[in-house]
Amino acid sequence: MQISRRNILAGLGSTALVGTPSFCLARASISLGSREVISVSDGNLVLPGAMFFDSLPQEPLNAILSQHGLSADQLAPPCNLTLLRDGDRTILFDAGSGPGFMPSAGTMLDSLDALEISPDEVTHLVFTHAHPDHLWGILDDFDDPVFPDAQLMIGQAEWDYWTDPDTVNTIGEARASFAVGAARRLEAIAEQMTFINGGQEILPGVLAHDTPGHTPGHMSFEIRDGSNAVLVGGDAIGNHHVAFARPDWPSGADQDTELGATTRLRLLDQLATDDMVLLGFHLPHGGLGRVERSGGSYRFIAEDL
Repeated sequence: MQISRRNILAGLGSTALVGTPSFCLARASISLGSREVISVSDGNLVLPGAMFFDSLPQEPLNAILSQHGLSADQLAPPCNLTLLRDGDRTILFDAGSGPGFMPSAGTMLDSLDALEISPDEVTHLVFTHAHPDHLWGILDDFDDPVFPDAQLMIGQAEWDYWTDPDTVNTIGEARASFAVGAARRLEAIAEQMTFINGGQEILPGVLAHDTPGHTPGHMSFEIRDGSNAVLVGGDAIGNHHVAFARPDWPSGADQDTELGATTRLRLLDQLATDDMVLLGFHLPHGGLGRVERSGGSYRFIAEDL
């Protein structure tokens, strides 16, 4: 399995904490036999730390964040989509934020253009879940599908949850806009959608795994070639600091915090045991790295790309 990192200049400027997205993109990729797995930038989010940390013990939390040079006040996690080039198939995992979520995100189309890939060349689009930074990029400024020729895939449980008219009333006020936005976009692309389930090989060499908690139907995807594999983790492991150091702690980003922690612990154990590469949606260095045990917890080790 060959790993490389290349810098692609697709414009000018640098990513600020807030404001216009950067188009100076770092590309990380892994070869799996004849296939290539590529990290595709969709910019970054800018989020209040309280969204994640308010319920956590502050002294040990601050010690963990200090080790990573982070503040508990504000986070700017990257957004890493996954692209799989496999013969005549070009498979994208998640669609990014699009133009309507926040100004620091939504650079997917520029990233694809830097790879000389147009939206109509994407043959399959697979969703880990339907949060805004993973789904809203499916429609453009005019509410037309960005990938009109692609076959779309989503977990049946995830689809059922976000298309249930009662979800907006039960999800909580802070996430109500997520429910409204997801329902509108999923309705617009319903005719392109295929429903999948955990344990299913959705495409040759691509196995779906149920990884619920962050959302009710969250899925991760194992891309395998013989003994080598990459796990497209979505938001099941949502950051490179607290999620690794204290995976048992509840994360305010998860809709079901207890189930999210259970899923996170299971995945970290599997990734460390199998020495499997992880491509995490909100992890640094393009999201590519391995999981290493560290005492009673874990560490994210970015590949030396």
